[in-house]
Amino acid sequence: MYCVRNITEDLYWVGGNDRRLALFENIHPISRGVSYNSYLLLDKKTVLFDTVDWSICRTFIENIQHVLAGRPLDYMVINHMEPDHAACIEEILLRYPNVKIIASEKAVLFMHQFGFHIDGKQTIVKEGDTMSFGKHKVVFVAAPMVHWPEAMVTFDTTDGVLFTADAFGTFGALDGKLFNDEWNSERDWIDEGRRYYTNIVGKYGPHVQSLLKKAGGLDIKYICPLHGPVWRNNFEYLLDKYDKWSRYEPEEKGVMIVYASMYGNTEAAANDLATKLVKKGMTNVVMYDVSQTHVSYLISETFKYSHIVLASVTYNLNIYPPMLNYLSDMKALNLQKRTVALIENGSWAPQSGKLMRECLEDMKEMTILEKEVSLNSSMKDDDQDIFNDLAESIIESMK
Repeated sequence: MYCVRNITEDLYWVGGNDRRLALFENIHPISRGVSYNSYLLLDKKTVLFDTVDWSICRTFIENIQHVLAGRPLDYMVINHMEPDHAACIEEILLRYPNVKIIASEKAVLFMHQFGFHIDGKQTIVKEGDTMSFGKHKVVFVAAPMVHWPEAMVTFDTTDGVLFTADAFGTFGALDGKLFNDEWNSERDWIDEGRRYYTNIVGKYGPHVQSLLKKAGGLDIKYICPLHGPVWRNNFEYLLDKYDKWSRYEPEEKGVMIVYASMYGNTEAAANDLATKLVKKGMTNVVMYDVSQTHVSYLISETFKYSHIVLASVTYNLNIYPPMLNYLSDMKALNLQKRTVALIENGSWAPQSGKLMRECLEDMKEMTILEKEVSLNSSMKDDDQDIFNDLAESIIESMK
C-alpha cells in the first residue's frame, strides 16, 4: 500500500520508515526507528532523487508506481551511494529499464563496486553542471566527505529545493510528520539530530563548512535530506546547529561528567563533584555511566557541552575499557575545543589519569585542567578539599 506526500505541486516524498531495525549501521541504537527518504519529481520528464534501504523497498516501489500513475521514469539522480540509500537502484532498473542514471564519477565507480549493472545508463555530472527536466532546472554541487567521497547535493533552482544527501538528517521515524514544523524541534529533533550528525558526519567538519558556504549562496525554500524531516522554514536554527557542530564549538556552557566505576566508589566521587559544582552555581551538569550509556549518546553530549570531566578507575594498568572506547571515538570523530578535568582511581597502581591525559593531548585544541585528582580505592574526608578545588577550577575556566 502506497504512502506519499506532496512537498511542492510537482515534488513527492516516496520514502518510508523502518521501526524494526535496532542498530543503524549495525552500531548506533535507534529506538525510534529511522526514515529513508526519496523524492519523485513530475515534470516534462520524471526524476527520482535517490532510492532507499532494502528493508522498505516494497513500499518504495508501490509509492513510485502510485505517483507515476503509468508514466515512465526518465531519470534517477543518485546523490549518495551508501547502501541505505542506494540498495534499490537495480530494482528501479528492472521496472524502468529505460531510466537514465545521473551521478558523480565516483558514485558510478561505487555502483560498479557494489555489482550494479548500469553500463550505458549513466550520465556523469560534476560541480556546477546543470540539467533541465522541463520547467525544473537543477544544478549539481559537489559535497565530498559529507560523509562519503562521492556525495553531491542537487539544487532545483525553479522551486528552491535542495536535495542534501546525508546532510541535515536525523535518526527517528517520521510518524507521519514529514515537515520540520510538524515536529517539536527541541523535543523531537535536536537530540537525535545531533547524535546523527556527530556520529555519522562529525569527523568531517571542514567539509561540512565548505558545503554550508556553498549553500549560503542558494535561494533555498526546502531542504530535503535522506533521513528525517523536510525543512521548509526555520533554516536559521538548523544552519546554526550545523555551523557550531562542524566548527566543533559547544552549544552550551555546562559540565558533562562521564565516569567509569566498577564497584561504585568512582561513581560516588563523581556525584560529589557534581554536587559541589551545583552548590557553587553551575547547575548545567549531566552525568553518564560510561558502562551503561551507548557511546553514540556520549559523543552527542560531548559535542553539546563545553566542559567534560572524565573519572575512571585503572583496569589492568590501563584505562577502563568502556572509557578507552569513548576516548577513541572522540579522537576518531575529530572532537576538539573542549576543557577537560580528570579524576583517576586505583587500589595499588592508579594511572588512568596519566593515560587519559595522553589520549587527550593527541586531540586538537583540548584544554586539560592541571588540577587532576587521584584517588586510592575510594574518596575520603581528606579528599574534600581537592574536590572543592577541582570544582572551583572548572568554574573559573568558564569565565
